[in-house]
Amino acid sequence: MLPEQPSSQLKRMSVVRAAYSIVAFIPAGLGAQTDLLSNRLVDLTHALNAQTIYWPTSPSTFKLDRLSYGRTEGGWFYSANAFSAPEHGGTHLDAPSHFAEGRQTSEQIPLSNLMGPAVVIDISRKAAANSDYRLTRDDVLAFERRYGRIPPGTIVLLRTDWSNRWPNRKRYLGDDTPGEVSRLHFPSFSAEAARLLIEQRKAKALGVDVASIDYGQSKDFIVHRIAAERNVPGLENLTNLDQLPPTGASVIALPIKIEGGSGGPARVIALIPRR
Repeated sequence: MLPEQPSSQLKRMSVVRAAYSIVAFIPAGLGAQTDLLSNRLVDLTHALNAQTIYWPTSPSTFKLDRLSYGRTEGGWFYSANAFSAPEHGGTHLDAPSHFAEGRQTSEQIPLSNLMGPAVVIDISRKAAANSDYRLTRDDVLAFERRYGRIPPGTIVLLRTDWSNRWPNRKRYLGDDTPGEVSRLHFPSFSAEAARLLIEQRKAKALGVDVASIDYGQSKDFIVHRIAAERNVPGLENLTNLDQLPPTGASVIALPIKIEGGSGGPARVIALIPRR
């Protein structure tokens, strides 16, 4: 057997390093270089399917049409589908343009605003006792007394454990009447907490494991408006927030890049350092 040539050795070593040390450049809070394999990965995303929950006024839901499935004339297997879905349903991103004229549309949101260090504020016990509960300013301050001040550029996630009710529409939304929004009941952020997090703590995104960053009984969607005015995106219908620590995790949220879009389905993951 001939000795391996230096160029071949270098190429092989490069492949081995890539396999065992996936290194990605991730801005703002994840460090200049993050070894992904040194982190535990948690999927914060509900799969899109026929049971995916959409806002009651949505004219359509997720649809998957099979275009091809099976053996071709050439003898190989081939599968392809077509899908359609509203922007806002399932695990998705709200672009600032969703509630503020002239603010960022989906493709205009900087990638640096869709990834970064995360904190998880747990109100699951309070939400279990009151389905209309809203995170208060005092809740945020109590979190900071225990875990430290929330630094600028943080993605703030609100854990209610409502994702355990998915995909039961009535339990998740509080009502399952098509087109009816006055009977919705689920917890979320309050305006006061949102102002503290966005205006004073400079959070780069808000996320929650319910259908909206405004609570179910909201009539003015004030949290959306506060966030959108400052080009802060929202992440809705997250899941598995119970698997994240209060601090120390990082989040990557990548929506479909719809030009001019007011939002769109997103794959959202968390990275938790292995200690």
